[in-house]
Amino acid sequence: MRHCRLFPFLTYCINSCPGPRAAARSFAADAVPLRWGRIVCWFVVCWGMGGALSAFGQGSAPVTGTVRDPAGAPVEFATITLHRLPDSTVVKSEFSSAKGDFALGAPSGGRYLVSVTQVGYERYWSPPFALPVTGLALPAVALRPSAATMLQEVRVMGQKPLFEHQADRTIVNVENSPLAAGNTALDVLTRAPGVTMDGSDNLALRGKQGLLVLIDGKRQPMTGTELADYLRTLPAEQLATIELITNPPANYDAQGTAGVIAINLKKDQRQGANGSLNVSYGRGVYGRLTTGATLNYRRGKTNAYGSYTYADRSTYLRLTSHRVFYDQGRPTSGSQQEDYTATRTQAHNWKAGVDYAFTGRTTLGAALTGQAAQSNGQGTNAVALLDAGGTPNRALTSAAYRKASTPNLTANVNLRHAFADSSNSRALTADANYATYRLGRQQGLSALLDAGSTAPVLLTSDQSGHLRLRTGQLDYVHPLRHRQLLSAGLKVSHVESGNDAVFHQTTDGVTRLDTAQTNRFRYTETIRAAYLNWQQTGVRATWQVGLRGEQTSAQGVQEVGNQRFDRQYFQLFPSASLKYTFSPNHELTLALSRRLDRPGYDQLNPFRLYLNATTYRSGNPALLPPTSYNAEVTHTYRQNYTVGFSYSNTQHPVLLVVQPATATSRFVLARPVNLGVQHYAALTLTVPLTPCKAWSIYNSAVFYYSRITGDLAGTRLNRAMPSVNVSSTHTLTLGRGWSADLSATYQSPEIYGFITSRANGDVTIGAQKSLLKGQGTLKVNVTDVLYTNRNIATSTYDNYVDHFTQSRDSRVATLSFSYRLGSNQVAANRRTDGAEEEKRRAGGQ
Repeated sequence: MRHCRLFPFLTYCINSCPGPRAAARSFAADAVPLRWGRIVCWFVVCWGMGGALSAFGQGSAPVTGTVRDPAGAPVEFATITLHRLPDSTVVKSEFSSAKGDFALGAPSGGRYLVSVTQVGYERYWSPPFALPVTGLALPAVALRPSAATMLQEVRVMGQKPLFEHQADRTIVNVENSPLAAGNTALDVLTRAPGVTMDGSDNLALRGKQGLLVLIDGKRQPMTGTELADYLRTLPAEQLATIELITNPPANYDAQGTAGVIAINLKKDQRQGANGSLNVSYGRGVYGRLTTGATLNYRRGKTNAYGSYTYADRSTYLRLTSHRVFYDQGRPTSGSQQEDYTATRTQAHNWKAGVDYAFTGRTTLGAALTGQAAQSNGQGTNAVALLDAGGTPNRALTSAAYRKASTPNLTANVNLRHAFADSSNSRALTADANYATYRLGRQQGLSALLDAGSTAPVLLTSDQSGHLRLRTGQLDYVHPLRHRQLLSAGLKVSHVESGNDAVFHQTTDGVTRLDTAQTNRFRYTETIRAAYLNWQQTGVRATWQVGLRGEQTSAQGVQEVGNQRFDRQYFQLFPSASLKYTFSPNHELTLALSRRLDRPGYDQLNPFRLYLNATTYRSGNPALLPPTSYNAEVTHTYRQNYTVGFSYSNTQHPVLLVVQPATATSRFVLARPVNLGVQHYAALTLTVPLTPCKAWSIYNSAVFYYSRITGDLAGTRLNRAMPSVNVSSTHTLTLGRGWSADLSATYQSPEIYGFITSRANGDVTIGAQKSLLKGQGTLKVNVTDVLYTNRNIATSTYDNYVDHFTQSRDSRVATLSFSYRLGSNQVAANRRTDGAEEEKRRAGGQ
């Protein structure tokens, strides 16, 4: 029976899960806040475990060999794949080096075989072999030319699975999925396993907010709505993979109490001159067009590349809200309102760079990346003010507009040098970045600035901002004896941010400067960081211990009123992990870390952004950086099925809260604040299935519980409820170049802070057809088929309750076509830089 392979996993789950009382006792014990003394305990425990487990062996048993062509010359970039017997499950894949050498690691004692593939040659299969503790050197592989490829072009039919689960991360392979056609990076990201976004555009991973978002290794300088708006301008056609990392090691920045989301853009690995063209058009209520091209030239020591994408996308946002204000439990007033905004965004994204290999060991790279986006929104705000009995006593309907331009430019120079040694793994990398971000935003709407006003006020604002970011980073990797690896690094970043806001009020045709809101805010920040990470790989156990230290100096000032703050602090961030292989069927991973969340630059900026006639948003210069202790244990069964339990304790978590601006005002202020403590626990399951050769399924479920405590404006917060996020993605290979995907997600009701959200979900379907001998691909998809991806929630305080519904133009049908130009010969190279620490936090810049 085809479903019989489910039974081992279900049996394993039943036997692995603790009983309710045991789980409750475990959670109660973990809920005690971890202190500095426990950091030392972590290192002692991990050191002791690693020392004991490393006694089983001093290295992951290597499988080595060499690939040659019929003339005896080395074959570079051949794909070497290690398969486990008896079912030929893929254990690991690597490329052969310039000398044709390869090395793969796997647990000893098992039986394996190796396959070797390269364009123009027949696939090679090694005889089955048993892997001893000392490793195994295979005989030299001599590839034979393929008779078929001598007569016609080669069609590469292989494709990575949409999802890959590794020990410390989940990888989403976006590049070849029809679900990405015509969509944005945000669309694809929010459909990834465990990723959600609330009504305020805050991303969460497995139900927890506070994420570090990287794009090609660079931190994005945005949070919340600003980050979401940027990802909406980034076409999904540019994405290669998305990595979801919950407990990163010490070489990652300490930012991100919920983990790291690393978005990797496509990189053309082919030799010679090549490129790609793509165009897509989608239609919901409004249309959206995306088109672009990439060019790459790789020859000898030089690799030059460039890309350009233009997106013209229109969408809408509809928000309905019913508010009631209370005084000592009795309603005093309220409002009923509906906002509708149609926005058109035109974005130009481009990148150009060059890599030059002075020698086989030294490479210098430089890159320029830019974006110019212009958004124009037009809409209406309709509000009815209610008395204590809920009867309307005033009404206002007015037009509103919002315009924004966000040009930015980033320059990067990087150098990598590999030292000559037996392992070819001792290397030094240096990286320098300069980035400038600018913001221009104009807004106008009619607002009710106080409850007793007899007429609305026409409020207009002109806000401008700039941010300059400089970073420098140095990393060194040094192999030691007995399969040990030491890595260390230094990093310095400096940020200068300036924001100016000018507000005007127009009443009865008379316009005057609003001196209460006009202001200038300046912010500077310098972070100096150093890390040390040690790793040892054994036959059964691989473990690492790392420590990162970060010194932060930050100053902010509002020039009107001369309000200032100055913060200086140094913190240590330990991390440790252990992976132990009991047998080919059972593997256990344990990870511990301490991390923090520095507030985004937009979260510190006190300027107002009006959302509608009775609501505005503002930053909070008094925010403190939350810190968290995180622990996670994961069991992997048969290299596929996983069960993981994670717990974190976060001090002073930051939440976006909504409160009346004053005791008598009907104006509502949304701003981030620090609360007390957040306790978070989650059980994560992943179940990949293959009912038949042409059908693969990836199922993921996260059962989580998040409790946040604290006080705000007389309201005591101490609420939580169990929640679940479930996703299932199906991939079908239909033959004759056809394939299809279906993705379904479900988010149960949840409580996060003061907000209670109702359940929502999403169903997206797509198909693609390979054309023109594999060079062209036609894709079609429909997102949010059932139109269920809406945010319906209630925000509850002692003196204020808000029931709201938020919906977007999410049901869209898209048709796209892409065409690849040039050679199919592959080379391997990776371009990254070290500006990832600050680029997320410059929100609105």
